[in-house]
Amino acid sequence: MTLLARQTPLDAYRRVDFDARVQGCDGAALVQLCYEHLIGALTSALHASARADNAAKSQAMTRALSALAALEMGVSGEAGVAGALRQFYRGTRAAILDSVLSFDAARITAVRGDIRDIAAAMSDG
Repeated sequence: MTLLARQTPLDAYRRVDFDARVQGCDGAALVQLCYEHLIGALTSALHASARADNAAKSQAMTRALSALAALEMGVSGEAGVAGALRQFYRGTRAAILDSVLSFDAARITAVRGDIRDIAAAMSDG
């Protein structure tokens, strides 16, 4: 059985859409895409938690960690903004991982808001 056959139609569509958008992205657009993916995954986790759908919540948290890992790999250096972003990403990773075992909707909502703020600031800059 192929990977796409095990996914829901929505998951397959999301993956195809993501792959298509990545093609030809410059660095800034790719970072924005990762932020969008992270925000979407956290939103999905919140919705799944509200429905008590642990499988969907787990998948969403995994997607969030993947997007966060991509963002972390894109930061170079430790000084200035790079250092602040690394520290922020470490805190975000800790919040997500803490919520894997004991989901904290308020903390995930706050993290999602922080990510939205950073994404908006980067798109304005």
